[in-house]
Amino acid sequence: MEPVEDVASRIIVIGASAGGVTSLRALVAKLPDDIDAAIFVVLHVSPDGISVLPDILSRAGPLTASHPTDGEKIKRGRIYVACPDHHLLIEGDHVGVKRGPKENRYRPSIDALFRSAAYNYGSRVIGVVLSGALDDGTSGLWTIKELGGVTVIQLPDDAAFDSMPLSALDHVQIDYSIPAAEIGSLVARLCEVPSSIETVQVGMQGKQLKVEVAIAAGGDGLRRGVMTLGEPSVFSCPECHGVLIKLTEGKKSRFRCHTGHAYTASALLSGVMTSIGEGSWQIMRALEEAAMLLEQMGRDIADGDRPKTAELFFEKAREAAARARLVREATIEYEHISDETLRRAGGDA
Repeated sequence: MEPVEDVASRIIVIGASAGGVTSLRALVAKLPDDIDAAIFVVLHVSPDGISVLPDILSRAGPLTASHPTDGEKIKRGRIYVACPDHHLLIEGDHVGVKRGPKENRYRPSIDALFRSAAYNYGSRVIGVVLSGALDDGTSGLWTIKELGGVTVIQLPDDAAFDSMPLSALDHVQIDYSIPAAEIGSLVARLCEVPSSIETVQVGMQGKQLKVEVAIAAGGDGLRRGVMTLGEPSVFSCPECHGVLIKLTEGKKSRFRCHTGHAYTASALLSGVMTSIGEGSWQIMRALEEAAMLLEQMGRDIADGDRPKTAELFFEKAREAAARARLVREATIEYEHISDETLRRAGGDA
């Protein structure tokens, strides 16, 4: 896909998650009304909810924010906000609103937006990672830097949740790490610096980027060659249980399955641990149902004047109930350990 010259001087892409609304309001408040850029925002929200973020950002600063429609022409001085349960992508001089596979268990995905921006606009892109948990945005920001763009993160000490900016800081060459309230003024100054479009790099990195941008837009990853982008791992996709291919970006590895789902290591860990927790609750439920059914059968048999046989059913019911209690206690303890593990993984993975 060829970039278009007359969209704007710069493309600014911003990703945020937990605690991100406050950071976004502080950022857009400092954007000038004549900025020569188009701004794209992904905030992780519930897929079933109604996002009021465009109204919040429109009131917070001088620029108009909106949920775009698929195929809408990109205009400078506008803020485009991802719709719930849809990837926000850049496709030449148009906006893409797509329901491609989830990345890091999210749709919209920060990484998907960032990669599409880098693919289309190279060094004209400014990538910004704000407050959030885990590490969505790190891979996309790495791609932006590799293709000559500018990388910005919210100062971790300034973020309500520092995992996302810390992960980016650990794995990407960051140009600016500043408080959210200063980022708007910074990107406005950067937009005044001339920048030329860089074409997508050739070789494996360029091939991988092209395939991943197409997958986010809903393309068939298997037919486009996703299985040739890396070596098969020993892990399976938590969502579709397909084989995960290991992808390498600098010193960081991540994973993608043939149906398109993508994970960083910490997001994969989150998915695996969530699946374990869900499975444990299902086992507990099955044991409790078995105990209740055995108890009912025992009462029915006792009513038929077979007390010895009924007692066998009551004994099995007590055994099932005891096992259910053990599973419940273990599951609750596991969830506590899992939450702590994922909290630590968000900053370290």
